[in-house]
Amino acid sequence: MDLSFSRFEFDTPLTVLPADLAVMMVGIAARQAASPTARFQARLFNTPAVRSLFAPLHGAFNADMAASLIRWKER
Repeated sequence: MDLSFSRFEFDTPLTVLPADLAVMMVGIAARQAASPTARFQARLFNTPAVRSLFAPLHGAFNADMAASLIRWKER
């Protein structure tokens, strides 16, 4: 499965979207950010134990594998 962004083609005409759509999307994003799930997740990620799981000091989820890949690339 290719999850990369499609490249921007300069010769393709741009589509102008209505301003009401932008207003609606901002409203949806605001409601999602204020949801109980989003607020719980924000509080959860502010705890040191959880923060260290998702942002370890060594910068990798698996430090041993990261070191192995670096050694392999240096050969």
